[in-house]
Amino acid sequence: MLQLTDFSTRLIAWQHVHGRHDLPWQNTRDAYWIWLSEIMLQQTQVSTIIPYYARFLDCFPDVNALAAAPLDDVMALWAGLGYYSRARNLHRCACVVSMEHGGEFPRSVDALAELPGIGRSTAAAIASFAFGARATILDGNVKRVLARVFGIDGFPGEKRVENTMWTLAESLLPDAAHKDEVTAYTQGLMDLGATLCVRGKPDCARCPFAVDCVANLTGRQKELPTSRPKKTVPTRKTWMLVLQDGDSVLLEKRPPTGIWGGLWSLPEAADEDALAAVSHSFGGSAELQRLTLFTHTFTHFKLDIEPRLGRANGVPDAADNQTVWAPLANIDAYGVPAPVRKLLDALQGSLI
Repeated sequence: MLQLTDFSTRLIAWQHVHGRHDLPWQNTRDAYWIWLSEIMLQQTQVSTIIPYYARFLDCFPDVNALAAAPLDDVMALWAGLGYYSRARNLHRCACVVSMEHGGEFPRSVDALAELPGIGRSTAAAIASFAFGARATILDGNVKRVLARVFGIDGFPGEKRVENTMWTLAESLLPDAAHKDEVTAYTQGLMDLGATLCVRGKPDCARCPFAVDCVANLTGRQKELPTSRPKKTVPTRKTWMLVLQDGDSVLLEKRPPTGIWGGLWSLPEAADEDALAAVSHSFGGSAELQRLTLFTHTFTHFKLDIEPRLGRANGVPDAADNQTVWAPLANIDAYGVPAPVRKLLDALQGSLI
C-alpha cells in the first residue's frame, strides 16, 4: 500500500485554501448544531439538508427543546429526508442527552458512540468538530478518498476492507504536536470527497494528491472504491387508500419500526378487495377509483403502489390516535413519506 508521510499536512493546507468554510454548522463548537448536521448528513447530500437543518434549528434551538417536542412534530419536520430511523434516533438521543447528561453532549468518542443513532464515525466527527478531539472519521466520502489515493481494493462495506480503512485512517491523523489542526484535517477529508473526489467524475487535476493517487496514476478512478456486489432487487406491491371527506383525507399512523416507521401515511391493504373493506369501515364506498400506479425505490427493494380514491359519506370519528382526518391544505403538520406527499399534492392540485 502507498505510504504518504505528509498526508495530513497536505490535506490541512488544501482545506485552509480550498475547503468549505461557510456551511451553517461550521465555525461553531456548539455540539448540538454539529450533532444535528452529522445525523442529517448520513446518506444525504449537503444541498438537500440545508433547508431542513434551518427549520429544525428554528423549531428546536437546543437539545432540550428537541427532547421536549412530541415525536410527531419531529417526524413532520423530517418528512422528505428519508431514512426515518434517523429521526426517531435523533429524538431518542436528544431525550438521553437532556435527561441523563444535563443537556450537555459527552466529550469523548466512546461516550458519544453509546448514544442512539451515533456510530463510531459520527461520534468521531462530533468530538473533533465540537471538542477538538484527535479522532478519525470514516464516512462514505472518506472511504472513497482512501480507496483511490492508496489503491485499496474490495467493497468498503465488507468488514475486512473496512477494518483496513479504519487502521489506515487512524495512522493518517495529525500527530499530537498538531492537534489544534485536527478540525481542519477532519473537515478536509469530508471536503475532498464531497467536492473533488466525487463518485462520478473526480476532478483529479485539482486534487492535492494527484501526483501520488493510485487511482489517478493507473486510470482506475471508476473502479475504486469497488462497487457493492450486485444483488437482484425484489419488488413488492401494496394498495393504498386515498379516502376523502371534502378537503380532508384519512391518514393512518404507521408502526414505530419498519419502512416509514412512525410517519402518517395512507391506509394500505394486500389487494383491492381488502382495500375496499378498509374504505367501507371508514364510511367510504366499496367502489374505488383507480389512480396511476407508481413505484418507490428503497435501499433493498422496490415498492409498487396501487392508489385507489374513495369518497366518505357520514365519516365516523377516528377510532383512536392511530388515524386522523387531515386537511389537505394543512398536510405539512403531519410527517408524511415523500411519495405519499407527492400523491396528495397532486390530488389537491387536481381538485378531485
